Amino acid sequence: MRFPLSRKVNMAKIIPFKAVRPTRDKVSLVAARSYQSYTKDQLEARLRDNPFSFLHIVNPGYRFDKEISGIERYSLVKNRYLEFKEDIIFVQDEKPSYYVYRIVDRENQEFNGIVAAVSAVDYENNVIRKHEDTIENREVLFKDYLKTVGFNAEPVLLTYPDNSVIKGIISKKQKERAEYEFTTTYRDTHYLWKVEKPELLEAIEAEFKNMPHIYIADGHHRSSSSYLLYKDLKAANPEHQGHEAYCYFMSYLIPESDLRIHEFNRLIKDLNGLTKEAFLIELDTMYRIENRGTIPYKPSKKHHFSMYLDGEFYSLYLRKTAYNTETSLDGLDAQILFKTILEPILGIKDLRNDNRIMYINGKKDIVNIKSNVDSGNFAVGFGMVPVTIEEMKQIADDGLKMPPKSTFIEPKLRSGVTIYEF
Repeated sequence: MRFPLSRKVNMAKIIPFKAVRPTRDKVSLVAARSYQSYTKDQLEARLRDNPFSFLHIVNPGYRFDKEISGIERYSLVKNRYLEFKEDIIFVQDEKPSYYVYRIVDRENQEFNGIVAAVSAVDYENNVIRKHEDTIENREVLFKDYLKTVGFNAEPVLLTYPDNSVIKGIISKKQKERAEYEFTTTYRDTHYLWKVEKPELLEAIEAEFKNMPHIYIADGHHRSSSSYLLYKDLKAANPEHQGHEAYCYFMSYLIPESDLRIHEFNRLIKDLNGLTKEAFLIELDTMYRIENRGTIPYKPSKKHHFSMYLDGEFYSLYLRKTAYNTETSLDGLDAQILFKTILEPILGIKDLRNDNRIMYINGKKDIVNIKSNVDSGNFAVGFGMVPVTIEEMKQIADDGLKMPPKSTFIEPKLRSGVTIYEF
């Protein structure tokens, strides 16, 4: 988007902060994946066997052997957090810092970025750009949670255009001894370095100030909740200056080239009352269909889907003349699948809440689609190629929103390694 020369263009503002962090000897025990990613058995095992896990903070009812929810839970979360500080499991840094963070995962993929505080005003002014819709009640619930606990423990994942100056600072810092170096049971290795020299802080801040936009990769709800919190606390503070801690939220910023985007494949429980033959005839109006037999088959390019139905794989090639592409969203494969098959033929109108649809991230093998359909739990499965970073940015730039579960993005971050207080 071009602005008239007379108009002031907002640029990205990031600031260093005094992180609350686990002590070096405990960080590997504290760091936890997001609560939702654990099975019930995994949660039970970690809570039972590891008194230092951050899961004890977010699940404070464990010690009382009961499920606690709502405002009562939020207050207990804060209490557990304060106990971790009192027990010197968590210590706050004395100087505002950026934190160079490196993840090497079990597949040897590397992610190198900076943990920093980003501006809620930038979120408001669309300097921080979004590509996903959020659910209002989830935003408000998490905002209320943040307001009660007073801290942010899992950074939002943001991405920025590759930058040689920032890359140089990160690379140089990584030659020093890391503050943290630990491997998780998930076989990811994490490293953290503290950046506190004023000249480096200024250099990093200056580079971001030259960026007209940065993009949310993962964490749309956490970003919007932090923004709602900023609005609430600003309105409640007659002395508001604009540099209070609540004006910012914690992020992990990585260059675009480090981002890994995978697809989400779709599984549907039934054919909406159609026979297999009638369903294939419906598909034929929009797609050229080829039966690929029983060998697992993945699509290889945009506007091209794989389908597993009744023990066989099919390739579906979109008939371009039958589909109208007017916006960047119209060209997105997840949107095409929705507009040409899921909604008109299979009757799925609400991708977020319809219990007839399930999503499998594309890191899992295509045989996962086959086994789910073969089990009888689902009637048909669809596979697609991943969204590109360019597509994601274009949709965000155009002010459009992707369908839910359009992207599975890495890296997945740990909670409790750096904590931002407000």
